[in-house]
Parts: sequence; structure tokens; C-alpha cells
Amino acid sequence: MSAPFHDVSCGSLRPFPLHARASPSPGRFPGGLLCRSACQGWWPLAAPRFAHPIPESRRRNRVGLNQRFLYVFKWYGLVLIGVFAWAGHAFAILPIQNWQTSTGARVYFVESHQLPMLDVSIDFAAGSGRDTPAKSGLANLTRHMLSLGADGLSEDEIAEKFADVGAQLDGRVDQDRAGVTLRTLSSARERDQALDIMSRMVQKPEFPEKVLDREKTRLVAMLKEAATKPESIAERAFYSLLYGSHPYALRTSGEVDSLEPLKREDLVQFYRAYYNANNAVVAIIGDVSRETAQEIAEKLTAKLPEAAAPPALPQVTLPLQAQNREIPHPATQSHILLGYPGMKRDDPDYFALYVGNYILGGGGFSSRFVEQVRQKRGLAYSVYSYFIPLKEQGPFQIGLQTKKEQADEALKVVRETLRDFIAKGPTEQELKAAKQNLVGGFPLRIDSNRKILEYLAVIGFYRLPLTYLDDFVPRVEKVTVAQIKSAFQRRVNLDDMVTIIVGASGAS
Repeated sequence: MSAPFHDVSCGSLRPFPLHARASPSPGRFPGGLLCRSACQGWWPLAAPRFAHPIPESRRRNRVGLNQRFLYVFKWYGLVLIGVFAWAGHAFAILPIQNWQTSTGARVYFVESHQLPMLDVSIDFAAGSGRDTPAKSGLANLTRHMLSLGADGLSEDEIAEKFADVGAQLDGRVDQDRAGVTLRTLSSARERDQALDIMSRMVQKPEFPEKVLDREKTRLVAMLKEAATKPESIAERAFYSLLYGSHPYALRTSGEVDSLEPLKREDLVQFYRAYYNANNAVVAIIGDVSRETAQEIAEKLTAKLPEAAAPPALPQVTLPLQAQNREIPHPATQSHILLGYPGMKRDDPDYFALYVGNYILGGGGFSSRFVEQVRQKRGLAYSVYSYFIPLKEQGPFQIGLQTKKEQADEALKVVRETLRDFIAKGPTEQELKAAKQNLVGGFPLRIDSNRKILEYLAVIGFYRLPLTYLDDFVPRVEKVTVAQIKSAFQRRVNLDDMVTIIVGASGAS
């Protein structure tokens, strides 16, 4: 995927505020939350740091879902148009309600009766940051198996029961969190049946051994295939070099050698350790009352295993010197990644870095990198940069593809452009244009319940202010050139960045 994408809305030049990202690395999937390339495992699945394929039963479920939803939208089309018109002010008129369940789970709820639908998610601090090198991929495999057998139901029975009421079940896993999302009609029969199955999955998974063996075989095959692709090789090497012994270096998908020995008991132990109520965040938006939302949250968390809160993830160690790695590959182009540890989710420099990166490499054709590398010199079709804020410092990454014989020149231009930006910051004209684009495009990022649900989940998981949506536009508008310059000078050390080149000049 050479053209940039940014958020769950797949808007092509609009970075998603929750992730402060600008565009994907080549081959990334433009349909979901910050889908890192297949082997990294942002869910929905993409291509280089991938998680698991969707089973046949899940694909059948999606077909039934689409048919049911098309029927609903046929009758509620006029309402939907009204929602889009209303969405421009949604962040100011949709108050977020917050409470805890009797078991200690945190709940974030937005009541919205515009459509007869309900969106629910539950997330746990059970991402790949909880893996170890010997059991890399365990977090992803545990989450994936939740829907493949639970409380006496087989995977086909689970899929059929969701399809029967037109409900859609999805899931996600990244370095910090793992969770499940549900979309269903809000009418009592459909809602209750869908929530009952979701609750049984989350609270009584069975991890059947035959299914586990099948899914491990499937994932190992995907990993072996990805190991031949330059974008996958580059991503894997980049995170390994950038994070070293920190768990963020581990691929969410795991490795062939770490997946094959995993047993059912490993999944059971991981589930018991991390899938507990005091480690859970429930997000709800849709056509239900506060009372019903409370009942839903209690139902989802009442029978979760009891366990102590997980320990904090280790701090990220900054590189002490530049590290460069060239990896031979027969591809006709070089795949280049540069990076440095970036920012945490609650970083005080979040908005300065976010707006600054939009100007540097996140604004599509209006960004500095595209202007210098593509438009002026024709060295690459796509060049981008983004931050991925996490619990600890997520990566700041720059990426591009170019002809092998142009790799050195392109890399030199990228470094010079970044050095100039760090030294001088953006111009006032660039900042004004960036603010106009970011502020003007913000309503499109909250124009559906699904998108708002993800905001709720992130606000809850990272304990951001309940006024996050209200504050976003004013915080963007307040960013100054001086703040951007200061933030980049303090936070991005060009001389100590890591660089990966897959398919370097002269490689065979």
C-alpha cells in the first residue's frame, strides 16, 4: 500500500489523533486501527507483523452480518445522514460517563440513540508486552483463541449464534492491550444473545487443543511466508534493533520457534494472569440507557478470573549510538526504515510532536519528506513518518522504498530534511496549513459509533481525561512553532537513530 492512510476511517491524509500517526509503511492495511505490517499484529490483520487469519466460521459470520446491517441501513439511511451532519459537533455534545463495576473494571459509556445499534469492547493489559522471548506470540494466540471455543460452544456454534442476530465480533492485540469488540442491534433479543456469547467467550474460554494446533500451524505458515517479504523483514529488524531486550521488540505474532512449543496450559496461565476485572476496560456506545449499560458491564466482567494487577512494563532505554543494518534481498527496491523511541500515550509533548510530524512526514503531499524526496528529486513514490504512542515510549519511524542504486541518496536526503526540521522547526505558513487540515478533518474521525468506541477504549485504557475529545481541537490550535521545535530537539536524536535497509545496493 503505497498511498498513505491514517485511521479507522481510512481517510487518506488525515492522521488519527489517538495514534498520532501519519502514514503506514509499505504494504500496510488501511482498514483498522494503526494496523502495523503483518507480523506486528495490530488488529484487524494486515500484512507484515500479522496476527492470526480469520477462520472460515468467522468469515461466514461476517457475511451474515453484512446482509443484516445492509437491511438495517436501508431503513435508517435518513437517520445516518443526520448523524454525519451532527458528527461535526459530536465531541462537544456526547458526554462520556465513567464508573467501575462491582469487580473493579473501569467502564466508559456514551449514550446515543441516533441508530438502533450498540458497540461494546473490553480490553485488558494483555498485549505482547507481556510476552517473553521464549513464548513470543502467546498474548496474540490467547486473544485469538477466545472466539474458537468457550463454555461448551464450538467455534462454529459461536459464529452461528452471532450470525443469527446479525452481530459482528472483532478483536485486537498490540504491545499494550488485547481485547474484543462487538457490534449488534440494540433491540433486546439481538443484543442479549450477542452479549451472552461475548460474555461466555471472555469469561469461560476453553482453548481446545485441536483448534490450538490448527491455528499454530496456520500462523507458522504465515510467518514463514512473511519471512520472504522485504517489508516484513524490515519491520522485524527495525523493532529488534530499536528496542533490544525490551518486550516491545517482540513481534506480536511471535516467531516460528516460539510458537511451536506453546501448549494449552500456557494459554490458560496467561489468561488467568491478565484477563481479570481489575485489569479490564469496558467501552460502550449506542442505543441503551445508563442502567442497561451498567448491566452489560457487570455481565461482561462478573466471572473473570481473580488476579493481582500486572506489573508495569519496563522503561524503554534510548539508543546510545547510531545503529545501521543492511540486509540483502533480491527485491528490485530497497526498503528503508529509520527510527528512535518516540513518546508515551500521556506524553506532555504529545500535541507538539503530533502536529509537527504532520508537517514533517504525516501530511501526505504537503509534508516535508514528500516534497524533498518525491517531488523535488523523484527518489521515492511514498515516504512517511509517524509516532506510535504506547504505555512506554512507542517508536518514531520514517519509511520509504526506492531503487537500490538510489538508496544512499534517498537516505541522505531524508536525514538532511529531518536535521533541518529539528534545527529550525516548521514555518508559520506550514503550521497554519497543518492546523487547518487537522482541525477541519477532526469531525470525520468521530462520525461513527465504531470510531467513538475506539476513542473510549483508548481514553479508558490509558486513563486520559474524559474531556479528551473536547480538548483535542483546542490543543492542536494552541501548538506553536517554538513548541514543535523544542519538542523535536529534545525528543528525536538523529545521531543515535537506528536504520534498516533491506535490499541494499549490491545485494543479490
